[in-house]
Amino acid sequence: MIQAALSRLDPETAHGVALRALRMGFYPRDHSADDPALEISAFGRLLKNPVGLAAGFDKDAVAVAALGRLGFGFVEAGTVTPRAQAGNARPRLFRLEEDRAVINRMGFNNGGIEGFVKNLARVDRRVLAVGANVGINKEGAEPERDYAMLAGMVAPHADYVTVNVSSPNTPGLRDLQNEARLEGILRTLRVAKPVFVKLAPDLAQDALAGIVEICVARGVAGLIISNTTVARPAGLRGRFRGETGGLSGAPLLERSTNMLAAAYGLAKGRLALIGVGGIFSAEDAFAKFLAGASLVQVYTGFAYQGPKMLPALKAGLARLVRARGLKNISEAVGAGL
Repeated sequence: MIQAALSRLDPETAHGVALRALRMGFYPRDHSADDPALEISAFGRLLKNPVGLAAGFDKDAVAVAALGRLGFGFVEAGTVTPRAQAGNARPRLFRLEEDRAVINRMGFNNGGIEGFVKNLARVDRRVLAVGANVGINKEGAEPERDYAMLAGMVAPHADYVTVNVSSPNTPGLRDLQNEARLEGILRTLRVAKPVFVKLAPDLAQDALAGIVEICVARGVAGLIISNTTVARPAGLRGRFRGETGGLSGAPLLERSTNMLAAAYGLAKGRLALIGVGGIFSAEDAFAKFLAGASLVQVYTGFAYQGPKMLPALKAGLARLVRARGLKNISEAVGAGL
C-alpha cells in the first residue's frame, strides 16, 4: 500500500518521503536469517548476503542503518562532493514505468562532505558493511585534490571507498575515465580501505582494457559495473524517454552485464567486480554472478518494488545456487563464461 502511494507522487518527492520514513523508523525490518549459501567475503569481512544498495539512494548517509535493517548485505552512500550543491534544476528524475526504467539528471545534489562524514560515523559497522561514493563539484573542482581529500575523510567510517568518474550529469566527469586522468587521480589516493572505481556502461572495449590495467597497477580493489547509460535502446515506450540524463533499470541489464563479463575476462581475477544495472529479479542478479560479479547492487528495481524485493531476491538467489549444484554463491562467480 505504501509503495503504491509513493508511485503516485512525483518521483523525486516520493524519494524524499521514503528517506524521511526510513529516518523516522517507519519501515519493515527483516529479522529473518539469510541463507548460509549467500554468505560471502568482501571488504575484508564476511557479509551475510551479497546484495547491496547502490549509491544515489542515500546521498547524504542519513538513513544507512535503516536501509541495512531492510536486509541488505551492504549499503553504499553518496555520491558526496566536497561542497554542498543543489544539483540540476527540477524536474530531473523521470519514471519510464512501461520500461521499468528511470532517467535521472540529478547532478550530484548533496549536502557536502562535512555533514556526510558526521552521518556516516554514526553507523554501527559491526552489523552492516558500508561504502562511501565520492565525486566532484560541478564548479571549482580539482579532481586529483578533491578525490584524495574525500577518500581520506570517508575512509575511517567506511568499509570501502568508491571513486565515481562515470555519472553523465556532471559536465566533464566521464572524461576522467581517460587513462591518464584516472591514473592521476588514483595515484593521489592514500587510504587503507579497499578502493573501487565506478565505470560507465558506454565505454569502448579498448578503453575498458586500459582502465583495468591502470586499476590493477594502482592497487585498486575492484570495479563497479555499471553506472547509468546515455544510450537509449530501441523500443523504449515511456513518455519521458526523450529526457536527457542517465538511463537505469531493466533496459540497462544486458548492456551492463555484457560489460561486466568483458571486465571479468580482462581482469583475470585481479579485481573484484560489483555488478549493478537492471536487476529486478533473482535471475537478473544471478546473471551478474555468472558474468563475473562477486557482489551485486540494486537501485531502480528497489525503487519500483520497495523493501519486499529483498526477501524474494535473496530466496531466489539461494534456490538458483542449489539448482546449479553449488554450495555457495561465490562458486557462481564467472561460471557462465
